[in-house]
Amino acid sequence: MSSKTPTPHPDAAPRGSAPPGPADAAEGAPAPAPGTRPGLFRDASLSAVLAGFVAVVVSYSGPLVIVLAAASAGHLNTAQTSSWVWAISIGSGLTCIALSLRTKMPVITAWSTPGAALLVTSLGAYSYAEAIGAFIVTGLVITLVGLTGVFGWLMRQVPTAVVSAMLAGILFSFGTGVFTSLKTAPLIAGSVLVAYLLAKRWLPRYAVLVALAAGVAASAVSSRLDIHLDRIELAKPVLTTPEFSLASLIGIAVPMILATLASQNAPGMAVLTASGYEPKDRLLIGSTGLVSTALAPFGSHAINLAAITAAICTGPESHRDPKRRYVAGVSCGAFYLLIGAFGSTLVVLFAGLPKELVAAVAGVALLGALAGGLTGAVKEEKDREAALITFLATASGVTLFGIGSAFWGLLFGVIAHFVLTRWRGTPTESAK
Repeated sequence: MSSKTPTPHPDAAPRGSAPPGPADAAEGAPAPAPGTRPGLFRDASLSAVLAGFVAVVVSYSGPLVIVLAAASAGHLNTAQTSSWVWAISIGSGLTCIALSLRTKMPVITAWSTPGAALLVTSLGAYSYAEAIGAFIVTGLVITLVGLTGVFGWLMRQVPTAVVSAMLAGILFSFGTGVFTSLKTAPLIAGSVLVAYLLAKRWLPRYAVLVALAAGVAASAVSSRLDIHLDRIELAKPVLTTPEFSLASLIGIAVPMILATLASQNAPGMAVLTASGYEPKDRLLIGSTGLVSTALAPFGSHAINLAAITAAICTGPESHRDPKRRYVAGVSCGAFYLLIGAFGSTLVVLFAGLPKELVAAVAGVALLGALAGGLTGAVKEEKDREAALITFLATASGVTLFGIGSAFWGLLFGVIAHFVLTRWRGTPTESAK
């Protein structure tokens, strides 16, 4: 098994990315003197702020739809649904900002997507108060698992190549999404791709921004923007007194805990590690668990580390200097707070964006992270087969027992690594 991933050197680029160039050095604030703690405004850059914005757009255009579907399946009223959106948005925003500033890493958090998917089929079988009770227990257990360090220890036993392969597998469908979108919306997806490539050649730091602008313009020209904002009003959190029942704990809390830890927090830790950071598992998992517990009475089912949106902010598209990418985490959190403050009223802004536009922009924004994952997966020859198994299992999208493919890719990759490296004997014996 691999040893603990070292913290990146202050001037080192992450795995799979090129070192900072002259254009990067000229952009934004000058590098701080050795031994000093850089300031947020001094480190801020348009590319990092944009990375945080794109991450939020992807979150509200995709995973939030599952939350709204779960609310509908559970027969929640408008006030309860708005409070749920408020709780997960505020929880994600606060943890993004606080943890990114504390660790100086781009820590991106979000609500549990597999957990919300679980609630689509199970929430209607219990009262809302019982669901709230299950949410509280979920948060407490995840907090305990995080603070004890058990989860982090397990993650540190996973080989680096397997972690990189899992990251590449997670992002693979987003990379292909750029091209599959060409079939249904060639003007929109084509504009995003062409604009990205041209900007990457002459304005590399603003390539994603230019691609987004081109995609929005193409959407408007093709009459695909469907945004109707009738009113804007602040969200009103609804406090619900929890009820605890054995049935809801077994039916909601247990699968929610497993899905959140395996399908969200494990990939989230892996994204940070694959990008060259050394995530503090006790702080990150413990903090998100505590915030989940605190906001559960208002509807938050689970706050956790993000993976896909995190890759947008941890890669070189955010900033060439890994030290300054934490600004993307702060930016993401600020946008979460802004949108969350208005509950579900601003969700329509993102719901009106064409899915092809979101897919294409997310795809080009993740190209750098995908390249880094693939590079790390094949770097060491002895780990390539295990990494390939991890990549294929993760990219397959298979879901078993309610747990997503990222976990199974990780598990199969570790097993393959163990079999191929621990049981094959010495190199001389293997060659015979």
